[in-house]
Amino acid sequence: MRKSIPLSFVIISLPFAGSAADLNAGNNLETVVVTATRTEQPREITGTSLSVITGADLAAEQIDVVTDALKEMPGLTVVRNGGIGQITTIGIRGAEAGQTLVLVDGVRINDPSTTDGEALLADVFVNNTERIEILRGPQSTLYGSDAIGGVVNILTKRGGATPFSMMATAEGGSLGTYRLNAAANGTVDAVEYGGAINFYNTQGIAVAGTRPINVNPDPYRNLDATGNIRVRVIDAVSLDLRGYSVNAKTVFDGFPPPNFTLQYTGEYGTDDLLAFYAGLNFSFLEGRFRNRIAATDLDSDRKNYNPALSVPEEFFARGRSTTFEYQGVFDLTAVNQIVFGAESQRTTLRTGSPSVSDPNPMPVTGHTQINSYYVQYQTTLFDQLTLTGGFRHDDDQAFGGHNSLKLAGAWNLFAGSTNLRANYGDGFKAPSLYELFSPYSNPVKTLAPETARGWETGFDQKLFDGRALASLVYFQRRTAGQIDFFSCFGVVSPACSQRPFGYYDNISRARAEGIEFEASAQIFNTLAVSGNLTDMSAIDLATHQDLARRPRVMANARIVWTPDTAWSLGVSAGYTGRRFDDDSESVPLAAFTAVNIFASYALSEHVELFARAENVFDRHYELAAGYRSLPMTLTGGLRLAR
Repeated sequence: MRKSIPLSFVIISLPFAGSAADLNAGNNLETVVVTATRTEQPREITGTSLSVITGADLAAEQIDVVTDALKEMPGLTVVRNGGIGQITTIGIRGAEAGQTLVLVDGVRINDPSTTDGEALLADVFVNNTERIEILRGPQSTLYGSDAIGGVVNILTKRGGATPFSMMATAEGGSLGTYRLNAAANGTVDAVEYGGAINFYNTQGIAVAGTRPINVNPDPYRNLDATGNIRVRVIDAVSLDLRGYSVNAKTVFDGFPPPNFTLQYTGEYGTDDLLAFYAGLNFSFLEGRFRNRIAATDLDSDRKNYNPALSVPEEFFARGRSTTFEYQGVFDLTAVNQIVFGAESQRTTLRTGSPSVSDPNPMPVTGHTQINSYYVQYQTTLFDQLTLTGGFRHDDDQAFGGHNSLKLAGAWNLFAGSTNLRANYGDGFKAPSLYELFSPYSNPVKTLAPETARGWETGFDQKLFDGRALASLVYFQRRTAGQIDFFSCFGVVSPACSQRPFGYYDNISRARAEGIEFEASAQIFNTLAVSGNLTDMSAIDLATHQDLARRPRVMANARIVWTPDTAWSLGVSAGYTGRRFDDDSESVPLAAFTAVNIFASYALSEHVELFARAENVFDRHYELAAGYRSLPMTLTGGLRLAR
């Protein structure tokens, strides 16, 4: 039986912002976004469900890890196998981890060396972040493969009103955790720049719930950096250079013989990722025709080690993704715009698992290439109704051609106080390189892409002269041809004779549907509240059972009080409903509520003290069966600004 959520939990909440005046910025319909249409647009005309987390939001709630902010968004599930740095996956509206596209400053960070091609979000920290945009629903028309669930776009700061501004942060707290961060940005003549470096270290917790939390904890270390530069060559021409790097080390628990149960083994993994973007922007017709030519490159290098073995390196995976793209934006009139472009993406994989019996195995290698073309047209009628339509064709050397369609509409009524919106979108995900080329590749046929069709309809309503906003949306998505592992245990077939352990095949179908409700309000000038509720059913259409780790009900609530310009005090709470750890519904996971408190005090214009308490009631809960989550932790720090 589905449990109900107290209405007060849904309504009382806070957006992340640093002052009461900024608290509703992320939920404001007039917020300008870029992810929905690949061009700057007011959110109210995009016709899509999109959440914005600003840099001020992240600073106010003192969030270090990007997924800690994402889990507070409607329709989004985060699963972390233990403490900070352990395997972390996200699902938008019930989608699989590899079905969400993640970008940092326009560069895909979905790792081609992983089994499912998902982004390694455990290592993605807040670092000079200007804002995060989360686009929900299938988005392959503009973004191609991996965008079945949606898109997460992380944008860093660049430029500013002064030649140099700086923010430096130092914090420390429970579990031997400390973080150092320094960021700078500014504008010098024709150069806009931004960059940051971040170091995070924690002793961590004992991930396995079978031993005390402080016995053989699993530590984590992360060093990451971002860079973002624009050079204006002449008025109509500019050059963009961006970079993102991660160097991380994680100790994790394993499943050693003879019991093969989760326990401390001393194993650890390293993750190195380096991504670059270089783009040339140029415009014609007094800025009405804007063009961009760009190249991106991502290189990942992952290794796992087991010091107990005579051959300590037990796994390696190297992936690379290179993309060349062109995009044009032509403003035909003030209310008619066309966006078009072409992309060519090549991905490669090299992976292996050395062992004592085979210390130098023949590595698994493979590559694939997708060439894509897309076009989108947007028009506004009667100054009220905005219609958007898009089409994309992808040509893959492995599975052939695939077409995607997008339709969206937004109708603004009553002087903009009411916004009715609806959209339909296709999504697809190309088979990962591991699924295509590993020893478990399909021996009898070429894998087809996973495909999805999704639609939604909803409205946004401003209340009390714009001081409050409520949104409600119903969504549905059907996914076909999902790639899953077919076990050959007890099966006699030509395919199993070649793959005795099993192989990957397009054998799964799923449906996700539900409602998302959001509300925010500015009460007086010093108090802001907001919240969201997601009621979702995500099921396997073959078994009609819930998909693993997808709660039926999720809710988030926040409230922040800023009595003056120096003080800020906030409380946030997140509820995750009952769900199952497996697709057979045999391992239930209990519902839980986690509460955080955060506060800050500005000693001067340049110096701020801050502190927070997370999981203040020390609730024990598991996001994945057998993996302990963080207990109550306390953190304090100092922030310097110039």
